[in-house]
Amino acid sequence: MQPTKSTWNRQIMAVEQQGVSVEREVHRFARYDVDLVFPYIILTLCLRGTARALYDMREVTHRPNDLAFIMPGHIMRPLECSEDYTYARLFVSSQLFSDLRMYTFSHDYDKFNYAPICTLTDEQAQRLLVFMEQLGVIAGHTDEELPHRYQALLAQLSVGYEMLNFYRREQDKQWAQSRHMDLFNRFCELVVEHYRESKEIQFYAAQLRLTPKYFSKSIRAAAGISPGEWIEQYVVTQAKRLIENYPHHTLKEIAFMLGFNEPSSFYRYFKHATGITAKQFRDSLKA
Repeated sequence: MQPTKSTWNRQIMAVEQQGVSVEREVHRFARYDVDLVFPYIILTLCLRGTARALYDMREVTHRPNDLAFIMPGHIMRPLECSEDYTYARLFVSSQLFSDLRMYTFSHDYDKFNYAPICTLTDEQAQRLLVFMEQLGVIAGHTDEELPHRYQALLAQLSVGYEMLNFYRREQDKQWAQSRHMDLFNRFCELVVEHYRESKEIQFYAAQLRLTPKYFSKSIRAAAGISPGEWIEQYVVTQAKRLIENYPHHTLKEIAFMLGFNEPSSFYRYFKHATGITAKQFRDSLKA
């Protein structure tokens, strides 16, 4: 049975309350052809069937024993899946993720943006399921029952992170050799951090200490689209998310939340990118 939006909302609430949430048998996608942006790490292990999705506008395929990563602030759009597509899923809160980055010795998290899917052996997949199960058990206790529950979650996650580094070691050698993909991953991180501040190619080229010409050429080589197109799609995805999640905010308030100094600039930006006005998009959500 396909998950409902209310089931999804309950899952998000569990992440906020517990820091970690684990789902052991999920069937098919909750939503299709919708750009999703989360403040969490999401690990998804395919158990059966296949699925296709876009991650930062790059198509990926999810097959049995494939482990997929969705990093905080990045875009995932589910496209299609087989009738038997089943997966286990782990959510890690933004606070735990931030503390994990300080807790672990390795900080090469960008590799999960370059190669968001890795294939595990049967044995590795089973070990990962056990790891997720243990996290779920710890998260299911209250702080009164486990006074050091948060520290236990952090320790368990650090062990899991080192497991994944070991499982991905061959794949990560290829990641380290790719100059264009490295620049693209750094660019993605900069957009996630600075899109409210600037939506101009020149700004991001300067942050990377590159000429706009070389910067544009490198990003297109890695992603197949220009940096301007990527920025535009990211901003519009955030705009749609805010319009949908904050129905009582005016479009003017949404514009300011996105970093536009003038609401009219946001209205033109949205229409240029989507072909419809922001008001028409909001009205379509009520239909």
